[in-house]
Amino acid sequence: MQGILERINSAVWGAPLIAVLLGTGLLYTLRLGFVQFRLPKLLIETKSSTIPLKKQLKTVCMSLGASMGTGNITGTASALAVGGAGAVLWMWVSAFLGMALVYAENTLSAVYGSEKIKGPMAYLSCGLGSRSAAAVFAVFCIFSSFGMGGMVQVNTFTESLCGCGAEHRVLTAIAVFLLISAIIFGGARRIGTAAQYLLPLAGIAYAAVCIPVIAMNHEHLTSVVSRIFGEALGFRQAAGGLAGQAIAVGIRRGVFSNEAGLGSSPLLHSSADSMNSQAAWSMAEVLADTVCCTLTAVTVLCACDTYSAADSLACLLGSAAFPFLTAVNGLFALCTVIGWYYCGETAFLHLTHGRARRLFCLTFAAISALGAVFKATAVWTLSDIFNGLMAFPNLLGLIMLRKDVKRE
Repeated sequence: MQGILERINSAVWGAPLIAVLLGTGLLYTLRLGFVQFRLPKLLIETKSSTIPLKKQLKTVCMSLGASMGTGNITGTASALAVGGAGAVLWMWVSAFLGMALVYAENTLSAVYGSEKIKGPMAYLSCGLGSRSAAAVFAVFCIFSSFGMGGMVQVNTFTESLCGCGAEHRVLTAIAVFLLISAIIFGGARRIGTAAQYLLPLAGIAYAAVCIPVIAMNHEHLTSVVSRIFGEALGFRQAAGGLAGQAIAVGIRRGVFSNEAGLGSSPLLHSSADSMNSQAAWSMAEVLADTVCCTLTAVTVLCACDTYSAADSLACLLGSAAFPFLTAVNGLFALCTVIGWYYCGETAFLHLTHGRARRLFCLTFAAISALGAVFKATAVWTLSDIFNGLMAFPNLLGLIMLRKDVKRE
């Protein structure tokens, strides 16, 4: 079964999808006049919004928390192990083009969204005129929220916890269920408040350790930069097929992390009281997420040869490195879980016309908690598949409605 799932995953995340993601990102980059470089100006203009900055930041933290999960640490280290240092450059390329994609997604969501219909479902149904495409996207989104947004995050944290000697998986599952339920039953307001405090705490703590590790190994920075560009573009790597692997791994890692083009960003930003500034904030989130991934990559490449985040931090923290990463992973995982819950809930309510919200809350919390008990190899693969499938109807909408984005 796992072999079949892997083949499906390879087909979904094959060259066609990657080409369409990059092509659509390039299309919007050109049509919008390299909007990425206008990000500082756009963010300054958001201060003139009638919505208080504190309320905007709740939405931003909830959206950023959904993408800044355990993959920013363990996922980036794994990408280096598979694709080499060159994967980092292609992760940057993916992020740059992805900024234009999320800008377009959130612009369309603002144009076509309403209280009753939000995010990609809004512009697929009202803009593209395809209710079926909106429904298909919603189904894929629900399964992604259960998998990548819930079980995978909890499983990754639990495995780290077990590595610290805590093997109480059932108790962990119960605690996770109660914690998630307590947050998500409060709706978007409570989710945003939780993310507003948890995400900065995790990010600052992680950066406060990584930066000193890089400083301690600063003599390796020049060679790290040389490796990133050399392994991504070098003739020797191209002849050995490593450059192609770096491209595939780097772009997939970037898309998995910042989620640009998948349609999750406009779902999360649809909780904002005003959509006027959300397109700009969504670009800032992709940038922040990529900075976090880059911090992991540079730390690992500077400090160790094992492509292990724990080993790289051990030169500063010693035996406390693994418990520290477990705690940070736990905070990142919780932010991702509650953020993806909102995505899944919004998609579910679209299909049920606003009914049975509490049922979805309980189901999501229970399925997420199961990640603490079961081995999630198949769940990881299924989650990758549904994440990729979300992109197909979403990219269709982005391509067909490109004139609407340009007009706005």
